[in-house]
Formats: sequence, C-alpha cells, structure tokens
Amino acid sequence: MNVEVGSNLYRNTDGMIEVEGVPQIELAVKETTGALMVNFALFDAEGKLTAKLNDSTLMINEKRAYGVHRTPKSLELTHLVSGNVILKMELKAPDLVAFTKGAFHTVKGHLFEVSPTEWKIDKLRASGTTHDLKGGSVVLG
Repeated sequence: MNVEVGSNLYRNTDGMIEVEGVPQIELAVKETTGALMVNFALFDAEGKLTAKLNDSTLMINEKRAYGVHRTPKSLELTHLVSGNVILKMELKAPDLVAFTKGAFHTVKGHLFEVSPTEWKIDKLRASGTTHDLKGGSVVLG
C-alpha cells in the first residue's frame, strides 16, 4: 500500500504509521468491498488514551467528544465542540491512501500536525519527499 502524509509519499508500506516510535495509525482496504479501514489511537497531551478507532468505528470515545464521518472511500474524525479535524483520510486509488489533514497529540504529548503540504512534530517537518519502505511501516518523528 502507498500512503501520502501531507505532500510526502511513502511507497510499498505495510499500512502502519508509527509516530514517535508508537504504532498510532493502521490503514487497510477491505478485500471484499474495497472500503478504507482505519485503526487509530488518540491521546491527550499527557499521553492518556481518549479515543480509539477500530475498523473505522469509534470504540472508545471519552466524554463523547469525537465524531466520525465516513464513506467507503474516506474517514474524518473531528472534535465535536471545536470542529477541529483530528484525522482525515481518503482512499485515492485501490492502493493509495492520503492523510491530508489532522492534528493530534502523540503518546509522548507532542502535537503532530498534517496539512496538504507537510507533516510536522514540534520543529521536525517533512514536505515533498518520496520513500520506498519495501513493506515496512511509515515512521514519523
């Protein structure tokens, strides 16, 4: 599977995105339907789990603070009060998932942000790169 994070392309991945050493996002395409499936762990600034997606469904939703809008080809997780987009994913082709927007804390409490042009964690940024991961995970931070 190929994964875009902002404007960065990661080819031949296993669908896992590790942020600061922790597998935080897992992407898959359901074979029978072609639907995008997202597993994701959301932490607060202290590293406490506040929400969890399993197969694109909210399984943990502390204080019912988050909402999911999904179609077979996309998923958007938002904070209901602020309207902030936590995670926005789109299946652009059968083997290409684009992570185009989002902002959330890593398990270490750092803010991870994705825009259409880059991803960044504190002062670490990446924009416009291409990597062949040869079946490995996307490692950010």
